[in-house]
Amino acid sequence: MALYEFPNATSGADNFLVETMTQVPAFMPLLFVFTFFIVFLGGIGRQKARTGTADYALWAVIASMSTFMLALIASTITGLINVTWLVIIVVITIFSGVWLFLDKKPGEV
Repeated sequence: MALYEFPNATSGADNFLVETMTQVPAFMPLLFVFTFFIVFLGGIGRQKARTGTADYALWAVIASMSTFMLALIASTITGLINVTWLVIIVVITIFSGVWLFLDKKPGEV
């Protein structure tokens, strides 16, 4: 009897990721939060370094769209993402889009 069984990676990354999710349920939500903040804060930092100002609403949309794309890819694998997290990501994406369009003047968008 082994103390630790290594995850079986011979059947592909799908099975390996699902096994990881069963052991660490917070893995995918933390991956989504990590993706959002890396894109959001990285984009803001680079834009501030370049122009001196940053468009927070625009970077929120870009970050939420990239997180949404990651969530859509993760939703194709059964057992990898909970539907609740997909709905939360869709709502954040919609709200950041509304923020972007309400933040701009009519001629800017």
